[in-house]
Amino acid sequence: MRLAIDAMGGDHAPKEIVLGAIKAADLFSDIQITLVGDEKKIKEHFSGHDRISILHTEEVILGTDEPVRAVRRKKNASMVLAARQVADGQADACISAGNTGALMAAGLFVVGRIEGIDRPALAPTLPTIGNEGFLLLDVGANVDAKPEHLFQYGLMGSVYWEKVGGTANPRVGLLNIGTEEKKGTDLTKQAYALLKESNLNFVGNVEARDLLNGVADVVVTDGFTGNMVLKTVEGTAMSVFKMLKGALTASLKSKLAAAVLKPDLKVLKDQMDYSEYGGAALFGLKAPVVKAHGSSNAQAIFSAIRQTREMVSNNVTGLIKQAAEDSAAARTES
Repeated sequence: MRLAIDAMGGDHAPKEIVLGAIKAADLFSDIQITLVGDEKKIKEHFSGHDRISILHTEEVILGTDEPVRAVRRKKNASMVLAARQVADGQADACISAGNTGALMAAGLFVVGRIEGIDRPALAPTLPTIGNEGFLLLDVGANVDAKPEHLFQYGLMGSVYWEKVGGTANPRVGLLNIGTEEKKGTDLTKQAYALLKESNLNFVGNVEARDLLNGVADVVVTDGFTGNMVLKTVEGTAMSVFKMLKGALTASLKSKLAAAVLKPDLKVLKDQMDYSEYGGAALFGLKAPVVKAHGSSNAQAIFSAIRQTREMVSNNVTGLIKQAAEDSAAARTES
């Protein structure tokens, strides 16, 4: 299995990307990794590995670059070349912690979209109280969505969660302002009808307050709403830990209590840690493209590689393609 990784994307590139890649290569004997980026900078943290190679380029897409323009003009940028490795059959999947919009553009214009999927969706796995996690899509690939897009998100998310998440017949929920069938906008009402009529395990509308309780395995929404939910969850988690840290260091008594609770608090922190859940997969493309968190450390990159490996091993892209074809055929017959 061949993976192309943008070594120059993210806040801590290339060091953390390189270290994460080395950890993955040491653990998974079935992967070959190509690190795409400045060879001199990469080798500052890399003394060699028999299953890791370097594709040299000094061009980089910055976080401040306009995504589509950057992909079209910076054809030798590390992110674009990683995507090109996939398009040319030199890699089975690619990963980047760089500019999210640019990676989506590279995925769409370089890797290409699956026929039958109208819009790709960006989908991270978020934590739940029961530690099962859930898949949220879309979180920003498409700000505007049509009912058919939300149905396709449910289709793709269900395939992924069954094959990678290991849950048979995953529960699919539609994010809404209430659980009643007639709640919401025209978009959610029409999407509800499509999901209800499908063969998916649709559990109906779900509310944002119930997401972390594990109300569904796959939750679909438009990219605008999904992005706000994602950032709210991330921001709330960081704020709660800051408040907790402040409370536990406010006095001698609380410091003593913190010492006793430290092991349990670490378990809680790990449960909410994005670095353990991998990246956000860009579903709907001809091959897996995974967006790692911009502030990814080595562990987060390792988790993204592990996630991508599972996607390739379980032929998630091929199964999504087949599911889209089957859905289209079923609608034609009806």
